[in-house]
Amino acid sequence: MDIGIISMRYAKALMSFAKEKGTEDVLYKQCSVLAKSFSTCPDLRPALENPLLPAKEKYALICAAAVGKGEPDAAFANFVKLVLKQRREDLLQFMCLSFMDLYRQSKRIGVARLITAVPVSQKVADRIRNSASSMLHARMELETEVNPSLEGGFIFDINDYRLDASIATQLKRVKQQFIDKNRRIV
Repeated sequence: MDIGIISMRYAKALMSFAKEKGTEDVLYKQCSVLAKSFSTCPDLRPALENPLLPAKEKYALICAAAVGKGEPDAAFANFVKLVLKQRREDLLQFMCLSFMDLYRQSKRIGVARLITAVPVSQKVADRIRNSASSMLHARMELETEVNPSLEGGFIFDINDYRLDASIATQLKRVKQQFIDKNRRIV
């Protein structure tokens, strides 16, 4: 069983259904929240894979992870019921990620991530988002993250490219250059 093929088929079906109904924006938000729930809560996936847990409880768990206390969109609810009926709940995370990729492609949305040693202001984040958006001729989603181990500078990931201008990386390069130079001397 190829996880990628199955999840992509479900994601394409969900995307075509969402475009037909005009609810792709709502489904994108709910799928992104569910995908984030999978990454932040590691117990969610084993709970869904548990064969002893009834489908109704799995449905309630998925809806709570995607929407919280609110009511999920009808298209999302039907999709989750279909996934549970076909016993594919172990692939739900990959289906959500595939749907998000398809949505971003159809709406021309780029994904960027800025990792800094200290928090950046909203003004700086907006300026970076606008610059990247104008360069790519696409709308941008910018996610900011603070990682003190960078010691300064930043790491900027955009789509599949990375610009690493962090102090920690530069120090590693200098260290490696000294090691290489000393090897040649001996």
